[in-house]
Amino acid sequence: MKVPFVDLGSQQSEIADEVRLGLDSVFERTAFVGGPEVTAFEEAYASFVGAGHCVGVGNGTDALELAMRAVGVRPGGEVIVPANTFIATAEAVSRIGALPVPVDVDESQLLIDPVAVERAITPRTQAIVPVHLFGQTAFVEQVLPLAEAAGIPVIEDAAQSQGAQRNGRGSGSLAAAAATSFYPGKNLGAAGDAGAVMTSDPEIARTVRLLAAHGSETKYVHEVVGMNSRLDTVQAVVLSAKLARLEKWNELRRQAADRYHVLLDGVRGVRLPESAPGNLDVWHLYVVRVRDRDRVLAALLEAGVGTGIHYPFPVHLTAAYASLGFGEGSFPVAERAAGEILSLPMFPHLSPEQQEYVAEVLAAAVGHG
Repeated sequence: MKVPFVDLGSQQSEIADEVRLGLDSVFERTAFVGGPEVTAFEEAYASFVGAGHCVGVGNGTDALELAMRAVGVRPGGEVIVPANTFIATAEAVSRIGALPVPVDVDESQLLIDPVAVERAITPRTQAIVPVHLFGQTAFVEQVLPLAEAAGIPVIEDAAQSQGAQRNGRGSGSLAAAAATSFYPGKNLGAAGDAGAVMTSDPEIARTVRLLAAHGSETKYVHEVVGMNSRLDTVQAVVLSAKLARLEKWNELRRQAADRYHVLLDGVRGVRLPESAPGNLDVWHLYVVRVRDRDRVLAALLEAGVGTGIHYPFPVHLTAAYASLGFGEGSFPVAERAAGEILSLPMFPHLSPEQQEYVAEVLAAAVGHG
């Protein structure tokens, strides 16, 4: 049996007719930029996450940069980020000319550690960016008081948590602003690159729109130096069709996670992921931890099981950020996890039979270590 890591085809088959009709309308009107489709999606997604505003942009990295710029991150400032994240979180800081300041994560969920955040705040800190990783929401309510005491904003990196909740509130609505990616493999994925900034502050929303449109609200009247980052109308059509099904798809992910929990319970050498109290996870990834990870990974791939590592190198140990000066041992939890984590197949249409095979192969692989 072959089990893919992700199966976008099954999602596409559900929305194909609806998307085709929407795209026919877009192409018939040659309405390729902006328009009612983009507005409708922005309003629907803002309502979905519980934010006052959603501004569609070109991709998730742009969304992070625009959100940071809108809340006041400037060249020379510092932005606190978790060491365990995709490099785009830090990259967006660098694109502004600010300095990413990585901190360690907690042992159980591998999310940003509020204690480490408190120690990292300095007079140069201009923002804190908790990352909602693997479909779970970071402990934002513990970070917010630290930020408020220092007079700095919090921005959620919500690219892996579309539909997740923390203490009953939606990911993307917990801080001054939030950024998300709609890369195809996300829980809510486009047919290419796309992203968005969410906020309940109308001034932040206005600033993001301004910056994303060459610093202009009126054609050829440019208030500030901005950039060009738009949510394409074609992507808005796809995203709207998928958003209507996202709650169902997220529930299917939760059911798949529950099956993995049962199938892998008691398998020696496999540490299962844990949901934090107060979290409603959406299982963007199902990440286990194993010893001798690379050997286990090779065994899974040899058996036809698609797997991944999210992420093999903490930000501070990438060549891109060697200049930060953090060597091995700087953030031990993130570094130890990077050598153990293994992402198993996870998508809404994953079948029980596929999961049984994955569990069988994984149990055999760790048992041969």
